Amino acid sequence: MTTKRILLRAWKDPFCVASPTATLQSNLIGNNAGNLIFSNAAYKLLWTSGTEVVASGPVPDLTAADQINDQFDVFVVPLANAFRRSFIAELESLTALIRRLKIPVVVLGVGAQSTVGYDMARLAPLRDAVHGFTAAVLDRSPSIGVRGEFTGEYLRSLGFDDVDVIGCPSLFMYGDRLRVEKRVEAIRPDSAVCLNVSPYVKKMSEVVQYHQERYRGLRYVAQDRDTLRTLLRGDPPSQRGATNPMPVHTTHALFRQGKIRFFVDPKPWMDYLSRFDVCFGTRIHGNIAGLLAGTPSYVIAHDSRTLELARYFEIPHRSIAQVGSDTDIRDLYDEADFSAFNAGHAARFSTFTEFLGKHGLAHIFEPGEDPQRFEQMVSRTRYPAAVEYESLRPIWHRVQRVRRRSRRLARAAVRLRRTDRRDPTGGSTA
Repeated sequence: MTTKRILLRAWKDPFCVASPTATLQSNLIGNNAGNLIFSNAAYKLLWTSGTEVVASGPVPDLTAADQINDQFDVFVVPLANAFRRSFIAELESLTALIRRLKIPVVVLGVGAQSTVGYDMARLAPLRDAVHGFTAAVLDRSPSIGVRGEFTGEYLRSLGFDDVDVIGCPSLFMYGDRLRVEKRVEAIRPDSAVCLNVSPYVKKMSEVVQYHQERYRGLRYVAQDRDTLRTLLRGDPPSQRGATNPMPVHTTHALFRQGKIRFFVDPKPWMDYLSRFDVCFGTRIHGNIAGLLAGTPSYVIAHDSRTLELARYFEIPHRSIAQVGSDTDIRDLYDEADFSAFNAGHAARFSTFTEFLGKHGLAHIFEPGEDPQRFEQMVSRTRYPAAVEYESLRPIWHRVQRVRRRSRRLARAAVRLRRTDRRDPTGGSTA
């Protein structure tokens, strides 16, 4: 049987082990560790007995088009909120590459980013870039997969009808069997509460402060590259001593109390989240990681891309407009109902796999395949532990001890030189 070779747009291979420092230096998370959640899921879903999956990196070089045509059978592109202003240059580069490809191109879920009010006018500056990308994909594919209702409506407004709403591959990592149940009756001050935050959503600073003061078991799992840098290196010189209500400087209480974690791989991240009573915040894939770990998770939707995914998958959620300084995870947990999420998951998985079939792609949950092969490889892979700011303290103390010892040795050397300059009778040799 001929093996189908799939080139997958992914920042790194799921079995590639890189230290947090290397991850930071090479940006192996694409600025947000959440990218690895959906790229790893796509890899697992497509890694069947008849396929070879190769991670491409963010965007293969344009000069690699001929090599891709020669060596691969299909280019699969899982995307997040790619239809946004800050991504126009990358989207145009991806479009230029696709136009040079002669093989099928499959987009596994792309999202448009606007307001929670689904303001289509905000996407006007993207029109040419999005139209060019979508047209190039549909020249090589029967349809384009989008993450939710808003993105589907947006592409249809640009004149494209071959649009399938399929959600995000991340939540299909375990096939049609995913169920989330509440583990505790209520959230209490000593409950294990995991928070995720988009630092640019300023309104969340009130939520951070409220919960850090009231929940002893609160931990913050960060996802952005800037926070990884701060955890590893401390504040840059220009910002030392700076303060911010968001946990972005080492002066923040969550840093000082050692309550921040950062994971550079999905497996240890999800293992960690499985220990919590509840997970909540603005990070859609931070909450999806929680759901995959079986932990009740609640989304605070701050834009269209987080809202449309929460709606599509029927994840308990609330708009950022409905959040205030007294919003309490205790109340969010009480109101959260996972019955629709659980009941609709199998049908959503069926929609997703029908999309794959329409594009000639097999998946690992088909009869005769072994979905545990991926999990077994993951279990044999030794990923780095979480990055913690408190883990720098022992290193700092060792550095200080070395510095103190060096100063003592330097002073002793000076005294020795002074002694050597004296003659045996006690007079100066000068």
